[in-house]
Amino acid sequence: MKKIKKIALFAFLSLAFINCKKEVTEAPEVTAIEKNKESIAIADLKTTSLSIEGMSCQVMCANTIESKLSESEGVQEAKVDFEKKLATISFDATKQTPESLSKIVEAVAGGDTYTVSSIN
Repeated sequence: MKKIKKIALFAFLSLAFINCKKEVTEAPEVTAIEKNKESIAIADLKTTSLSIEGMSCQVMCANTIESKLSESEGVQEAKVDFEKKLATISFDATKQTPESLSKIVEAVAGGDTYTVSSIN
């Protein structure tokens, strides 16, 4: 019984360490993208919010969606709040629309995982 508890504890700590490591390595990439986007002049800056269904974690789901949105042409800033299931995006309205941003979210992970339930 003690061996099973030790193995379970070791597995739990290993997973926790791996998840923390992913957060640290992914955050600088997003920050670098945001810094590069700040230098772009935006002709018609708009902000929209998308309610996203299908996210199951912060690290792989919300951060991946945020990264894909941030990399998109005309997107100044994208923030995804996993707990609220909400993406807030500042974008150039001459290059993107809320509907096109919704399609980007729904295409992440092969297009079968995430669904935009409402656009505000």
